[in-house]
Amino acid sequence: MFSIVDRLGATGVGLLILLENIIPPIPSEVILPLAGFRARAGAFNVVAAWGAATVGSLVGALILYGLGAWFGYDRLHALSGRRWFILSSQKDLERGFALFDRHGGKVVLLARCVPLLRSVVSIPAGIVGMPVWRFALLTAIGSGVWNAVFVGLGWYLGENFEVVEQWLGPVSYVVLGLLVIGLIVLIVRRARSREAPDRARHRA
Repeated sequence: MFSIVDRLGATGVGLLILLENIIPPIPSEVILPLAGFRARAGAFNVVAAWGAATVGSLVGALILYGLGAWFGYDRLHALSGRRWFILSSQKDLERGFALFDRHGGKVVLLARCVPLLRSVVSIPAGIVGMPVWRFALLTAIGSGVWNAVFVGLGWYLGENFEVVEQWLGPVSYVVLGLLVIGLIVLIVRRARSREAPDRARHRA
């Protein structure tokens, strides 16, 4: 990662952030402060680093948006009716669709500033058919703010940019842990909802 930034400059920052959107374990919380630090050292222009990171974020998000749009709501709705599909029931999916339809803009904008969710949110936006221009605009705004904060931290802290990684690392793990717990709760809830009709039939 360090060698890519040093070799390719702002372009390398953009490529890494693009990959971070598609492969979330690549930490933007480390890439962006590093970019700010290297920009302060004169390796490249700090505005160019921020711009490349924001373009990389947008391109990566649009790839995942396209994946969601290709899969589509109807296909997911039919899939959620299968007994083996434990992530969501059709009723949960319908409620989620209605919620995203009402507040999708806020969800996309705010999720761009949350680790892991910043990548995942692109898929449901594509599934529900959010207008691509609106998705791109909200993604660019949210990503631009996120990127500016962390590039700025790297610039401000200089050689001490590792401090950002030290306190953001645990925070990222906490967020990831909460998401995993949420996924487990969702699966358990789905499994129980499947068992209830079976128990009712047995009693009858």
